[in-house]
Amino acid sequence: MNPKSLRGRSLLTWINFTPREIRGFLELTKKAKADSRKFAVHQRFKGKSLALVLEKPSLRTRTAFETAFGEEGGHSVCISMHAPEREGNEPLEDVARSLGRMFSAIAVLGSRQENVEAFAKYSGLPVYNGLTNLFHPTQVLADYFTLEEEFGSLTGRKLVYVGDGRNTIARSLMVICSKMGADLTIAAPRALWPDPDLKDMCRTFASESGSVFEVTDNQEEGVRGASAIYAGTSAFPSEASLEKQDNELLIPYLVDAGLMTATGNPRCIFLHCLPALKGRAVAFDVFEGKHSRVFEQVENQKHAIKAIMLATL
Repeated sequence: MNPKSLRGRSLLTWINFTPREIRGFLELTKKAKADSRKFAVHQRFKGKSLALVLEKPSLRTRTAFETAFGEEGGHSVCISMHAPEREGNEPLEDVARSLGRMFSAIAVLGSRQENVEAFAKYSGLPVYNGLTNLFHPTQVLADYFTLEEEFGSLTGRKLVYVGDGRNTIARSLMVICSKMGADLTIAAPRALWPDPDLKDMCRTFASESGSVFEVTDNQEEGVRGASAIYAGTSAFPSEASLEKQDNELLIPYLVDAGLMTATGNPRCIFLHCLPALKGRAVAFDVFEGKHSRVFEQVENQKHAIKAIMLATL
């Protein structure tokens, strides 16, 4: 990847990036982490500013953006879209164009996909999707990097996502794994399977990369041979009535010691993007056990976000 070719690009989803470009981001993530471990200081964002637009509370993604940008000498400003900073019903395109005159880049966290796309369209700046109702690209870049740290090449390796297949993490994993050649199985109740259009798109990506993409409602069969199990989360819950119904459907999809054993792989690791409701999506002993790589994911999100901004800003 030629880093200059990505200057000024927004990251809204991995759909519009090539496998080679994603590989470049992974290599930059590796370098960013190595530099961090050596306390290397480069100040590559000195004199630049980042608008962090928050449409819902955020702990890890927000602080990952803030620390990644600050470690390189940049200055970030948090803007709550539910506070007086956005007066009345000011059109989003006016907010985007205003921020475009004051900042170097914009990260939008907790929004709807159409809102982050509007920021990218009207601001004239690189815009980063920090989480929407449809995609969470910074998280899954960190997840993919975490898997490669653990196993090296993921060719022939199988990741299984257990939970709501419509979830923003499930959808994002479908895209990055199918593009990059890692096998992925979504184990979810049939009522919570991913939407058909995205499934078809990712099956096309998988055929091009040589990977296997499957969807099943049988979690025990689905996890067989897995190198990693990723438990679902409710980053963007549905309406209350639907959420209760969905949660009832997901009760059998608990990632516990029995499901980890069902992989037949004693080296199988556990992933979760947090926050975790222990005892619901994942058993306490799995989350806290020796196979959990949850907090490696947390650290790696900072390095992944730094890599994304270094390549595009």
